Amino acid sequence: MDVLAVEIVEDRTTASRCDLGFLTLRRLVVRNRYTDGSSSAPYPCDVLRRPGSDAVVAVLYRIREGRVEVLLREALRVPIYLRRSETFVHPDPREYNSIIEVVAGMVERGDAPGPAGLRRRAAVEALEEAGCAVPEAAFAVLGGETFASPGTGDEKIFFCAAETELEARSAADGDGSVMEEWGRLHVMELGEALDACRSGAIPDMKTEVALLRLADHIGWIPALGAFLDDLPEEVRALRRAPRALPTALPTGAAPQPEPRPPGGHARGDQAPGGPSSGPPLP
Repeated sequence: MDVLAVEIVEDRTTASRCDLGFLTLRRLVVRNRYTDGSSSAPYPCDVLRRPGSDAVVAVLYRIREGRVEVLLREALRVPIYLRRSETFVHPDPREYNSIIEVVAGMVERGDAPGPAGLRRRAAVEALEEAGCAVPEAAFAVLGGETFASPGTGDEKIFFCAAETELEARSAADGDGSVMEEWGRLHVMELGEALDACRSGAIPDMKTEVALLRLADHIGWIPALGAFLDDLPEEVRALRRAPRALPTALPTGAAPQPEPRPPGGHARGDQAPGGPSSGPPLP
């Protein structure tokens, strides 16, 4: 079953307050204060928010016979779907009935702060969205966080990854909302998925960032389609050692990146089977 269409049953925009609803909009007038004691003229600033604001990505992958495969989720995204009714300076190359993304979900109020909370949230989303029961301890935090769209909202995205048996999955029921009742999973080779991000076939920035961080974490070089461990010693010696994060940043401490496996990544063979690789993209 595929999504045939999305119908707007009611448009409540003009009758709704901007501080009510799942997404809220703060309509502010602000001014800047400068170190020399002066201030700017007041100016309007709208800030888009949602409950919890932040999100955690859970990159699920396996390494089999020298190939890195990632599990991605295709889902309906109504804001993207509705672009077909608008006119843009740069027209869309196609209509977006769905979009392929990494598994991800919102941070919830009861989550613990710090890496332990990120790992737990990643494990919850892996089960809900992909049907993968992954132990919290299996997740690595992939570096620091990033803002999704800092010019319009304050949402921050954190990245985690875990190697798991992708074929050992149960039903992925989502969070129970109508918005997540339709979706399907795809297994793609990591290089193919990155090519799809760069070509626009997977037009999702957090997915591209997550896959690149995964490649760095496991020592896989996208431009060569090879693991660092498989290259000659003189080439491996050219790799820049990962920089340690400072103990304090001007805006607060970021999660420490997980150490890479010694010498790269142990690549064991896994049993064949599971979802088909390389499905057609929407």
